[in-house]
Amino acid sequence: MTGFSISMDLAPKKSQSETTAALKSTAEQRLKFFMQDVTGRALVMMESATQGHNGIAMDLVQEAFISLHKSYAEKSTEEWYPLFYTILNNKLQDWRRKEARRASPFSLFRKVDIDSDDEEVMDIVDESTPNPLQFLDQDLTIEEIQEAISRLPVRQQQAFMLRAWEGFDTQTTASIMNCTEGSVKTHYHRAIQGLRTTLSHLNPYGGSSDE
Repeated sequence: MTGFSISMDLAPKKSQSETTAALKSTAEQRLKFFMQDVTGRALVMMESATQGHNGIAMDLVQEAFISLHKSYAEKSTEEWYPLFYTILNNKLQDWRRKEARRASPFSLFRKVDIDSDDEEVMDIVDESTPNPLQFLDQDLTIEEIQEAISRLPVRQQQAFMLRAWEGFDTQTTASIMNCTEGSVKTHYHRAIQGLRTTLSHLNPYGGSSDE
């Protein structure tokens, strides 16, 4: 035991700078893999929300990644998912408000309401783990689905993508979207109805709804 203790004591110790560099490298590596996982879906969401403005969508996603790494590098990868989409949602809302004020200069003198979360909230039973293929024909292409999603109001787009594509539960989605769980359920329900209607000519299940 004594010899083991001595050998441990004599083992070279990493300097603080080496340890910091290693931790930084690990965080950056995790961020790289995280970005590879979510970038495609995040871009689809932002392109739909910005009405096909690919450049703006890319900027919003990139800014969200930068903010995530700057403020939450020490968080676990699992914690990054809701944090990233919360940041992304906030940046999207800021962009939408700026666009609304640019389109209507006099809106500077009044509150710009772009979310409509206070409209009628329906009493809806929530699905715990929604699967988009449960509602949409598996033969549809991603382009057809993306086009249909882009026709939905932005908050419905977000509720659908966060719930069905990212797999967040209602509570987490409400936190990301900064609204009530009832609003999430309502937006999601209406998104499903809208997609079924839009894709009814392609989706054999489009004419039926059990919700």
